[in-house]
Amino acid sequence: MRIYHSIAEFQSTGRPVASVGVFDGVHRGHREILRRMVESAKETNCESLVITFDPHPRIVLGNASEVRLLQSTDEKIEQFRAAGVDIVLVIPFDTQFAGIPPEVFIRTILGEKLKVSKIITGYDHFFGNGRQGDFAMMQEIGIELGFDVEQVKAVSHCDTIVSSSAVREVLSEGNIALANCMLGYPYALKGRVVRGNQIGKLIGFPTANIQLADKNKLIPALGVYASLIKWNGNIYKGMSNIGLRPTIEANRLTVEVNIFDFDEEIYTDSITLYFLERIRDEKKFGGLEQLKEQLFRDQQEVGRILSSHRIAREMTLKA
Repeated sequence: MRIYHSIAEFQSTGRPVASVGVFDGVHRGHREILRRMVESAKETNCESLVITFDPHPRIVLGNASEVRLLQSTDEKIEQFRAAGVDIVLVIPFDTQFAGIPPEVFIRTILGEKLKVSKIITGYDHFFGNGRQGDFAMMQEIGIELGFDVEQVKAVSHCDTIVSSSAVREVLSEGNIALANCMLGYPYALKGRVVRGNQIGKLIGFPTANIQLADKNKLIPALGVYASLIKWNGNIYKGMSNIGLRPTIEANRLTVEVNIFDFDEEIYTDSITLYFLERIRDEKKFGGLEQLKEQLFRDQQEVGRILSSHRIAREMTLKA
């Protein structure tokens, strides 16, 4: 897969079949668009091309500190690779680019510069300045310029129409099982292990405190989760906690994980934390002894969940 980070450096040997969008999360709906794009490209002996943007338009056009995203650009690119995409064009998004009228984007960028032969678009795709661009506009200009436009229907999974906003909503509610169902893979956070206050180690449940790599990444609802941890190419089981640690009155949001059967020095190392199932809310206990008793029960419950969880088995075998 070839990756370009500007329109100026883009190169293609023919007229690619393309899809345009932010693709935050690359969920099941996005992957149906990618599947159809790759399939259509093979049918016409063309390359498949994903056109996306970095940073996310909402970071540039809104209040960046309030934006919460499902994936970084690097994570999206790995999903594109897994989908069999030939080319990814990451367009730098700024206020100047945001001001381009949608019809100009279609004519000058898609038509003249990228020379697309076909566009595959989602059922609810709007784009361009003021979100004025839509399927009808793209189809009309496509007829004029000589490229086809195909619209993919909405994807429903787990009795829900899949969308990035729907995934964000259920993650914020702590419904990690539904979020993973819509995504088609376990939601993950990546970061560097930093030193905490060592309370977990004191009571027999040492935790790795994670400093997130992406400040705009959406953090799921507070609570305790059955999790998998990727470190140094290996997959481990564990229980993670997202919370304010009210028992010790920390009052600062932390993401930490107790890795089962693990005794390695991993401070400053990068790890990935996968969330599989939420087992309870965060609670305030009467003291460390009560907290320790609850963590023991949590550990037993998480072990039971992970021993029979399909994703846990599959990821452990692949590692």
